[in-house]
Amino acid sequence: MEISDVRRRVRAAIEAARTRAEARRASRDEASRAWEGVRSDLAVPAFHQVASALVGEGHRFKVVTPGEAVRLTPDRGGEEFVELALVTEREEPALVLTSTRGRGRRVITTEHVFRDGPAIASVSEEEIVAALLEALTPFLEP
Repeated sequence: MEISDVRRRVRAAIEAARTRAEARRASRDEASRAWEGVRSDLAVPAFHQVASALVGEGHRFKVVTPGEAVRLTPDRGGEEFVELALVTEREEPALVLTSTRGRGRRVITTEHVFRDGPAIASVSEEEIVAALLEALTPFLEP
């Protein structure tokens, strides 16, 4: 193989990597802007509504907003929670619903991609509540 062919292919690979990085940055920026609106307008109010309804049913939960996430935690203490947060370390940014609960000495953590890419901006409050209730099911078991 000729050195000129190798250099041409290397230049093409460098340009492709640069283009891909620019697209990833633009996608992350767009997802971050969408998440800011969804978080303040939909997610935080939805989490508060679910927490209020749970308290009415005798399950004590509170809403906290660490960093850019929204988290529902039981009042009984420990490191248990259900959290909705934007994860930008993936190839395509995504809203990830994380559930962490303890069973004795074991800690069980599950993650579920709730929405990714451009679909983040189109999430509804009903979808957030449905996903949150599904993730809360193990916390509500006797």
